[in-house]
Amino acid sequence: MRFSIAINMMRRRPDVPMETIAAQALEMVVAAEGLGFDIVWAAEHQGFDIAWAAEHHTIEYTIAPNPLVLIVHWAAHVRRMRLGTAVITAPYWNPLRAAGEIALADILTGGRLEVGFGRGAYQYEFDRMAGGMAQERGGDYLRELVPAVQKLWQGDYAHDGTIWKFPRATSVPKPLQQPHPPLWIAARDPDTYDWTIKHGLDVMATPLSKPDSEVENLAGKLARAVADNPGARRPRFMVLRRTCVYEDATDWRVPAEAAAEDTRVFNGLFYNAAGVVNGLPTAMDPGSAAPPSPEVLRDSLMFGTPDQVIDRIRRYARLGVDHYCYGASFGLPHDFAMRSLELFGREVMPCFRETTVPAAAP
Repeated sequence: MRFSIAINMMRRRPDVPMETIAAQALEMVVAAEGLGFDIVWAAEHQGFDIAWAAEHHTIEYTIAPNPLVLIVHWAAHVRRMRLGTAVITAPYWNPLRAAGEIALADILTGGRLEVGFGRGAYQYEFDRMAGGMAQERGGDYLRELVPAVQKLWQGDYAHDGTIWKFPRATSVPKPLQQPHPPLWIAARDPDTYDWTIKHGLDVMATPLSKPDSEVENLAGKLARAVADNPGARRPRFMVLRRTCVYEDATDWRVPAEAAAEDTRVFNGLFYNAAGVVNGLPTAMDPGSAAPPSPEVLRDSLMFGTPDQVIDRIRRYARLGVDHYCYGASFGLPHDFAMRSLELFGREVMPCFRETTVPAAAP
């Protein structure tokens, strides 16, 4: 089991200085490297295919207009940890721009870049960033963008696609890692799993706020896609969970109530059911998009004492999850979040560095 962490800058109140948000995010990145995390992920917004995380534009829920800029900033403060985009949202990027900017970021990070792509999630963003196209069409953009970017990294290439068309060109610069940085695809739909495996890419997924049975469901989709593509490389399989570790089991309400508010904001944006005023999401009408209760979220998300969290991640490993992503950003008070991160790094991760958990049979 390998470990990474997803860190997003989010602001819930306008009286909190943006400099404070940026400094707290960087503090968490530096701490994660010291604790032995393998990769830190920055979003273009939070959320995997229905979003791992996509780009966040015009919304303070997650402040990340360009994850590559944030990654280059973080790279100057950490020396070992790799840095990834989770994710670049395909409909917002031209292939020529994506190829060049990703390659430059790979150079500036010293060849430590991991690149996640996704289709996007929020209709609110699509209305502003993609001309109002339906967010369901994002998959078409994803499947055209990624192969075009790979070919631009190889050399001169002319593209005549359904979405983009351009004459012969190449990526300038080329990535430091050859043939290119590791590529991940945010996946929930079975067709996306199949496409990802056919193209030799890695898989990132999230059960969102659902219980661990959804992790089994996601692992099953991957197993079926692997079986349908004999001879193909088995991808790395990463699962993101909002995570909080605490020493006293009675402390569960702090992360659970933060997660309930986070889910309320996410649902309001995803279902286009809430307004946004000066970048801050407004209250959403209760209904089909209402979040689960704090008690349900406590049991579904990766909340618990170190022993409880270790037991659950072991179950994930037996399902074939070989990369666990610690979802750090969902509105926890900063001191509480830093204590949780320390407990996870010092009490949970060592159990998986020293032992091997056999994968479950398909």
